[in-house]
Amino acid sequence: MLRHVIAPERFFTQVSNEIIRHPRLSATAVRLLIWELSRPDGSKDQPLSKTAEDAGIKKTAYTRAKRELKAEGYFHEWKYQVARGKWRTTQMVSNVVLAPEEARALRDGVRPAAPSASKPATGEPTTPPVGHYPTNTEGKTDNPPSQPSHVPAPLIERGGLILASLSHKERRLRLNGRDIQQLAALAGEWLLRGATAKDLREALTYGLPDRVHSPAALTRNRLTRKMPEAPAFTAPVTAPQPLRTCAGTCDRVFRPVADETKCRDCRQEAATLSAGGVGGLTVQPAF
Repeated sequence: MLRHVIAPERFFTQVSNEIIRHPRLSATAVRLLIWELSRPDGSKDQPLSKTAEDAGIKKTAYTRAKRELKAEGYFHEWKYQVARGKWRTTQMVSNVVLAPEEARALRDGVRPAAPSASKPATGEPTTPPVGHYPTNTEGKTDNPPSQPSHVPAPLIERGGLILASLSHKERRLRLNGRDIQQLAALAGEWLLRGATAKDLREALTYGLPDRVHSPAALTRNRLTRKMPEAPAFTAPVTAPQPLRTCAGTCDRVFRPVADETKCRDCRQEAATLSAGGVGGLTVQPAF
């Protein structure tokens, strides 16, 4: 792939690769965020819905994109009541992930204090930036999490299907194809250890927080932390002994348990003759 790129001299917006390649944001959500970030400062009172309209995003797609941006920490919204019972909405978008408390602090004009009053070697002390880039994005390939390698492929495939079905019933656990591919082996490990599909779904969906910032990270955490115990080791069942002809007087065929050469009846008869013979008479065993 050949590339020819010229940096624009004006009218441009800096957007990180973390946003462009975000594994959980749809193309519509990325487009909406970039459009809002690229708007001039004078349009700060324009609601996000108007930006979506300018970007050609329909209402249903806008609602879904807004929900994605909010779940990932790029969009925050507050509704509160003002005079005469009217309601007012304040919205905030960011090019980095903001926790709710960080967004509220920025909304209220509160900035973190400088780390120290001492001056650095060069320049003045600066206020640390607020927010952070997501750490589990698609572009990150260093040190990928380890996956079970002993799980059979059919169980991995079945585990992936179970994870994919979670998105249909629980929107807070929406996983994309890459997430499912990375987590399928862990889900397959559950099945290998005797868990059912119902066990797996309940472990992943029970007691979810109201807001899930990273469905993939939460799912991985629960798959690892709640992993059922491996079944206890059992000795392999030995193959049965081959049939053999009794070496006693009955000449019957029997299957020995160990190294017996006579059937049970002949062994019992021999034991009786050895211990119960009196005056040349044979004492018959009572059954």
